[in-house]
Formats: sequence, structure tokens, C-alpha cells
Amino acid sequence: MKIKKFTKGIAALAMSAALVAGVIPAEAAPRSANELFGNKPAGSDYFQIRDIQFLGGTTGRAAGNGFMIGTSNSGNDWQSIYTGTWQFTQLDFINNTTGWMLAKSAVNGPNALLYTKDGGTTLTKIITGSMNLERISFKNKNIGFGYSRAFTYKTADGGHHWTKIKTPANTRYADFTDEQNGYALVVVPGFGYKIHKTTDGGKNWRSILSVPSKDISGGEIAADRNQVWIRLNGGTGMSQQSYALYSSKNNGESWTKVISQNTAGGGEAPGNSAGMVLEGPASPGGHPGNLSIAQGIVYLGGFSPAGEKIGVGRSDNGGQTWTNMPPITGFENDIDFVDGKIGWMADTSSDGAIYLTKDGGKTWTQKLKIE
Repeated sequence: MKIKKFTKGIAALAMSAALVAGVIPAEAAPRSANELFGNKPAGSDYFQIRDIQFLGGTTGRAAGNGFMIGTSNSGNDWQSIYTGTWQFTQLDFINNTTGWMLAKSAVNGPNALLYTKDGGTTLTKIITGSMNLERISFKNKNIGFGYSRAFTYKTADGGHHWTKIKTPANTRYADFTDEQNGYALVVVPGFGYKIHKTTDGGKNWRSILSVPSKDISGGEIAADRNQVWIRLNGGTGMSQQSYALYSSKNNGESWTKVISQNTAGGGEAPGNSAGMVLEGPASPGGHPGNLSIAQGIVYLGGFSPAGEKIGVGRSDNGGQTWTNMPPITGFENDIDFVDGKIGWMADTSSDGAIYLTKDGGKTWTQKLKIE
């Protein structure tokens, strides 16, 4: 999930009664900002939601700079779980009590790895040395993967000890679905991108997709069962982002180019061919957010700071078709879907909010608002 920054004033918790297109206003907030978030944001003058994670349609958490909150009734009520100095960047709970988090103690500092076994009330720092983790993904209470900008690590004891996994040179993103199977996004200067795959835990890798690109600025991989989705970023400019989205229904053996978004500011999207659709969610010129796969349905977040809108696009057939849902007012987003209908979206700017959809992103109900 992404970390996003915008400056739009000091936050205070209230549920807005203003009706925005596609959004159902929430009920009045039962608790104040000070009760939920604490008296002072960590590392900033305003509160921002950095990550959301939901274990189902009713139970989930949101965290940011100096706070973690939770709900067990679909966001109708929120409880304060943590207030303090940790600036959370990622939540990774495997159940409602056991989870790991990445958090900074300073704005420009490295992430620390935190662990809880009581839902987040008590946090224990796990020493990781110089790994500089940017993402984590735990499969169970023992097995997990950690990712820095260039390296991939594996733990078999809940994060206390880590082993570096061999990945191809110039890997800039990796994703392991289990201990044996993983994918790596490799940047190739002067050419573009290559996607590599391993089926033996990183001992051997082979190239499964090559995409030329004038600009190489990274991307994202999301894999679940036999589906693999790759977002490749092109150039940026004029508050616009060019990018391409590829899908595979057979573990990367063949590919479909789903989105190719060219922009005036960012130039051509990666790849020499057009996608099935020429714009992603929150277009025109929208930036891609994170990918979320739930019960075989794939969602991509999108946001347009200049257009002040956020939204999602989706495919329910492995990339054979793609639909961009109507956007709502916002600045940046992070999404987490739990099934084909129910999903959550956070506006991660300083005008933050949390929204719930029960119809696959067609409409959204506001469940929390930072003003």
C-alpha cells in the first residue's frame, strides 16, 4: 500500500453531511478526534491515514501518524487502539489479534518492524538490522516475507530471524505467494521492464514478460492463485501519471494488456501496444493506486489530485474486461477489498476519510471523516 502526502489543514474528526456524488453521508461521529487519534499528530501538523486492512466486511483497522483505530461493526463505531509517536506505514494482521506493522519513529527514518498479539494494544519492536523494509507479507504466525527497495527476505519464526532470498539484479518489486512461488519486477536501463518468476524459492528465475518503456519508475505486482497482475509506471508530469496494467490467468505464462494510459504530462504508457482500455480509474490523467484481489476479482485504486477525485476499476474475469467505477471526491486513495462486493477505501490525504462499498465500488458510504 501506498504512502501519500498532501497538505490540506489540521485534522478534526467529524462526519460530513455534505452529499458528494456517489457517496452516502455517515452518521454523526460518536467520538472526538482527540479520543480516537490522540492530541497530537506524530511527525506532522495534521493526521493522515496511511494504511487500512480489513479481515472481513465488519472488522478492520486504519492507522497513520500516531494512531491506530479499529471497528468491529463495519465502521459504524470506531475504537482507539493506539496513540503515540509511531508513524505507521503498513498493517499486516493474520487474524484479529496477531499482526505485524511497519512504522517510523521519524518522518525521514527507516521503518521499524512491530509485532502484536493483542490486536495492537501492545506493540513489540523486532530488531531487523539494516534491512530497511518497505513492505511485509505474513502467510501465518511463522512464515513471512519482507521487501526492501532492492531485496527480498524470508522469516520462518515470526520475524525474529530473516534470510535474504536471491532475486534478479535490478529487482525493484517482488511478491511471493508462498515459500516456493514468487515474481520479481526488474528494471532494464535503456529498455524498460522485465518480469521474472521462480518456482523454487528463488534458487532459479526465468523471464516471463518483457515490456519496453521510455521511463522506468517502478510498479506493483499482485498475485493470487493462478492470477498475476502487473502495474508498470511510465512518466509523470502536469499532475498526471502514464502507466500500463497487465494480467495473466495462468501464473504468468501468457499475458493480456488491460490498461494503457498515455498522458500529456507523462507521455506514452509502457509497452508498444494499446490496452483494452485507454484510461484507468479516476481519469483523465489519474494516478494508479494499489491493487487488491478478493475472491478472484481484481481492483485497482486510482486518484487524481488535480481533479480532486478517487475511485476504483475492476475485472471479474481475469482481465478479459475492465470497468472503471464512478469516482468520488478525494485526493489520494488506498483500497482493501474482502470479496466481490464489499471493500474499503481510504482517502490518505490530510482531507482523509474512510469509505465502504457493498456493490463493488459503484457507490460508497462514508464511515469516517478527517477535516
